[in-house]
Amino acid sequence: MAQPRAAVFDAYGTLLDVHAAVARHAARLGPVAAPLSALWRSKQLEMSWIRSAAGAYEPFWALTEAALDHAMAVHGVADAALRADLLVAYRELDAYPEAAQVLATLRRKGIPTAILSNGSPEMLDSAVSAAGLAQLLDAVLSVDPLRRYKPDPGIYALAAEHFDLPPGEVAFISSNPWDAFGASCFGFRIFWVNRAGGPVEYGLDRRATILRDLAALPGMLA
Repeated sequence: MAQPRAAVFDAYGTLLDVHAAVARHAARLGPVAAPLSALWRSKQLEMSWIRSAAGAYEPFWALTEAALDHAMAVHGVADAALRADLLVAYRELDAYPEAAQVLATLRRKGIPTAILSNGSPEMLDSAVSAAGLAQLLDAVLSVDPLRRYKPDPGIYALAAEHFDLPPGEVAFISSNPWDAFGASCFGFRIFWVNRAGGPVEYGLDRRATILRDLAALPGMLA
């Protein structure tokens, strides 16, 4: 197998902690904080898949807002100020502790880095800057120009075309098993970051290199 010549990362859940927004306001939410955060994320993804399949695209930020409204309603949280604060926090998510060092190491090795994300361009600009990752990335690619969401194959083609590389020479790194599966079908070399230690899905034990976090990645792409 050819050594990857570019490393392309999913953003939300891979480089950026999607639960950091709720964590900042957990005291205000009390015991519903964790389940509300989990539902916010799952509904956000569900909405992206349904809209993509139906050809009814809306920007990811609109889906993020709608998913939060759903999660708050399910858990009986009616607080407009808290809603606003949660959305501000989502635009400034924390990066995982090892993310910056991993990106820096890859670039020192001569491997260009990029994000390929469902996120809207303005969401990604804000989040990447707030997390201190902007100077460590060669590109931040959004699905927005195609008006479809991952795992549509055309989304993965954006990264291959950006680097002018065949899929087999692109390493794709995601914590989302459905995303890793979609990228593997496109032909990328896959690294699935299974932070939660969950069960293997989509045959990723055969399709991907499975990592607990990002720290070991640079050594695998030397």
